[in-house]
Amino acid sequence: MQSQIESSMYLVGQVFQLPTLLLISLLFLYAFWVLGEFGMLAWRRRNGQGKALLTVFRRQPDLTDDTLDVLAHKMLEAPRIASRVAPMLGLVATMIPMGPALKSLSDGNLALVSGNLTVAFSAVILALIAASITYWVVNVRRRWLAEELLEIAAIKQERAQ
Repeated sequence: MQSQIESSMYLVGQVFQLPTLLLISLLFLYAFWVLGEFGMLAWRRRNGQGKALLTVFRRQPDLTDDTLDVLAHKMLEAPRIASRVAPMLGLVATMIPMGPALKSLSDGNLALVSGNLTVAFSAVILALIAASITYWVVNVRRRWLAEELLEIAAIKQERAQ
């Protein structure tokens, strides 16, 4: 009975290898999309534009501070999730091929060991690169949004006087 459970768990784990690798590939591409978007935003901010919260506030000056705060969190949500999920998927993508690699090692098939380890380490490297890029972008954009919130607060205070 225990061996059936172990075999089933092994097979279920193997089923997730391809979806995990696909998700890592998508997150890797997404990270570079976010980096490009960040570069364009930085360039626009340097020219006095690209302040999304300030633009929204100028269109709708009656927005509350809480609404603006929620909007700021929403702007960072996707890259923030990517920065958290990518390392987890990298770990999963590392562990899934380890089973076949260890089995191949016990069978003396070093070519299969090498192939499985190549997949494992390549996946974790791509996942960590994606996580690093998105983490960095999220942190800088968080500071930018905080600066915009302070700017909006100053505008509100001027209007109140």
